[in-house]
Amino acid sequence: MTAKKGFTTQSIHTSLPEKDAYNSLHMPVYDGVAYEFDSSEDIEDAFLGKKIAHAYSRTSNPTVEYFELKLKNITQSNGVVALSSGMCAISNTMLALVQRGENIVSSNHLFGHTYALLKNTIQSWGIEVRFVDMGNEEEVKNAIDENTRMLFFETITNPQLEIVDIEKISAIAHERDVVVVADTTVTPPYVFTSSDLGVDVEVMSTTKFISGGAAAVGGAVVDNGTFDWEKVPALNKWVESFQKNALIARIRKEIFRHLGGCMTAHTAHFLNMGLDILALRVDRCVQNCLDLGEFFTGEKQIVSVNYPGLASHPGHELSKKQFSNKPGAVMTIDLGSKEECYRFMDQLQIVRRATNLNDNKSLIIHPWSTIYSEFSDDEKIEMGIRDTMMRLSVGIEDVNDLKADFSQALANLG
Repeated sequence: MTAKKGFTTQSIHTSLPEKDAYNSLHMPVYDGVAYEFDSSEDIEDAFLGKKIAHAYSRTSNPTVEYFELKLKNITQSNGVVALSSGMCAISNTMLALVQRGENIVSSNHLFGHTYALLKNTIQSWGIEVRFVDMGNEEEVKNAIDENTRMLFFETITNPQLEIVDIEKISAIAHERDVVVVADTTVTPPYVFTSSDLGVDVEVMSTTKFISGGAAAVGGAVVDNGTFDWEKVPALNKWVESFQKNALIARIRKEIFRHLGGCMTAHTAHFLNMGLDILALRVDRCVQNCLDLGEFFTGEKQIVSVNYPGLASHPGHELSKKQFSNKPGAVMTIDLGSKEECYRFMDQLQIVRRATNLNDNKSLIIHPWSTIYSEFSDDEKIEMGIRDTMMRLSVGIEDVNDLKADFSQALANLG
């Protein structure tokens, strides 16, 4: 029996879907929109799904297909659909699984735009969303009823950095035949295998860790092949034709095709390269994050430091168990006031004031005034956002340079 290859080896050596005409070692960028067929019968078969072929790049593209294949290979999943953004991956999955009159049970601590999607947009379409504390198992149980189709949460909440016991809440959902969908953006496939903890579907922003340097906006839906789609009313007609591939088929052939959330060939090209060095970047970012966490803990002007990799974090042991002791590269630090946060950020010279995660560059923002700016103060507080909090996404710079930058910024606070 051939031994399973390591993460990076699997990514680099994923075979091309078809032999390249020039024996290229890298998947070419197919910018073309339309594809010619040898006969009228061939193009008919392609449109009817009797023949697998690319017909139009809004529906499928060879370079995008290769990215999907690589991600499927390294996650050992049933199927992958690449989309235009992480938000597109989330919304497409929800629309494919949940119908009007049904409900989603979701964590009450989410990325601001995801929370707004669930609270405003999704519910305006007749789908109820029930927000719960995912750390409270009884609350999760009580929220699920016969019309619940999805349990949704982030593996590590952004920016609260809370961690739930994924195995336990997945078991609760599966007892009631509810699909478990997790946003795994902060914990990419290198960090853990989501299906081992009971996750049925992963949604992720490939813009983050996978992109490698924030070069492209993208998203992906990963079907782990662990859920019986016959139990989902919205997929009934799709199960008849596509069986275990019902979810992927509905997203690809209906939801994203009709809503236009396709990934571009150039985006897929950047993501293919990013996957090959993902493990190297994750290890460097996590180590930098740990070093900075210890550094901030020793600084008197820092009111609090929040990072799951630190022993002081309430979810530290759970993060070690679930994420191979690699709980992302995002931390939060608090100062005494919003004004101090602004002065501190404005003094930084290496760390950039920008809103993204897992870039090669270290980035810092003030969540209260940026990604949660549209919410009321009471809503922000309810979601665990403070006006004294800054979110730091740690990059791959030399950590001593980062420490020096933070030291001078603290020294200039006054």
